[in-house]
Amino acid sequence: MNKLFSILFFVIVICLGLFNYSRNSEVNVNYERFNIVAPGILRTPEERFADIIDYPFKSNYLTIGDTRIHYLDEGPKNGEVIYLLHGEPAWSYLFRKMIPTLTKAGYRVIAPDMVGFGKSDKYISIDDYSHQMHVDKMTQLITELDLKNITAHVHDWGGLVGLRVIAEVPDRFSRIIASNTSLIAPGRGFFKDLMSFISYPLFKLGIWFQGPATWEEFIGGDGFSAWIRYSRYTDNIDVGGVMQTLGNVSEAERAGYEAPYPNATYKAGAQIFPYLIPSELRKNEKAYRDVFEKWEKPFLIANSDNDPVTGNNPRMVEMLKRIPSAQEIVINGPGHFIQEEAGPEYAQLIIDFINGNPQPFKINQNSIDKKDIL
Repeated sequence: MNKLFSILFFVIVICLGLFNYSRNSEVNVNYERFNIVAPGILRTPEERFADIIDYPFKSNYLTIGDTRIHYLDEGPKNGEVIYLLHGEPAWSYLFRKMIPTLTKAGYRVIAPDMVGFGKSDKYISIDDYSHQMHVDKMTQLITELDLKNITAHVHDWGGLVGLRVIAEVPDRFSRIIASNTSLIAPGRGFFKDLMSFISYPLFKLGIWFQGPATWEEFIGGDGFSAWIRYSRYTDNIDVGGVMQTLGNVSEAERAGYEAPYPNATYKAGAQIFPYLIPSELRKNEKAYRDVFEKWEKPFLIANSDNDPVTGNNPRMVEMLKRIPSAQEIVINGPGHFIQEEAGPEYAQLIIDFINGNPQPFKINQNSIDKKDIL
């Protein structure tokens, strides 16, 4: 009997040792395979960005809370600051055609990547993302870099985050240009205030009831709902496909947009971002009432006439006209991603806006390079 117990004890010790070894070994494998830099946080390996085209810019990093934020800081350090904030599912790569024009004119360009995008760290779980998190991180980046007298350019979801950032620290900003974006809010009135409490739960219920949308339903033009249903429920959001659907992006440029995502595990931020948009209606309304309805500094709405987002949702433009100084121009030719199809021209528009004379321009569609477009 004693011999049996001895053998059993010996077997248990060996099993415990093997279990402990395999557990620790598996952790190391996971860290290497997925480049986990902290529990629940991924960092895209730098080699993923080695071969992307037209992105010669130096990387800068700032640790904010539990994540390392990447940003571009180009041009003279004493130059007037132009802040460029990307949307969904882009990153600072979106501005590569604009930056040379802006820096050549003597401006300092700051272009961050939001958490989950570009070279910034990425949460693995969609539950770690919130609209307020994006606002807080981008606001802290502005304050820690001590940026002042900023001209802000916000685009797409970057407007929904960026305008809230501006509302947090309005004295740091001198003017705003918003393209193909808005700050969605219910407006004034008792019933609109009431709707601000129940809209997001109703929205989530509606998305759940409709269920997942296929890629074909998304690109087939079934509206904003199909986009959210596709991105929310897909196992592997097609970042490059989205850029080619809404923009004029070559295969080489598509690779640049896909570079931050070695596999689907890295895409939680891009996947959940659209689903978060209606979550902030009350805070957005407060931003209007506290800041933007009193905004007297220059504010330019510069949308493109072929944008399916603002083109199919005129109320998005009307919301921004709550801002007293809002001025509107229309850019003819480009689609949603003006920065891709008219980067240098759009950069010049920002310069003209700073100088007090923004003028609409036109891009001939025939001049836009459609080589290798999907």
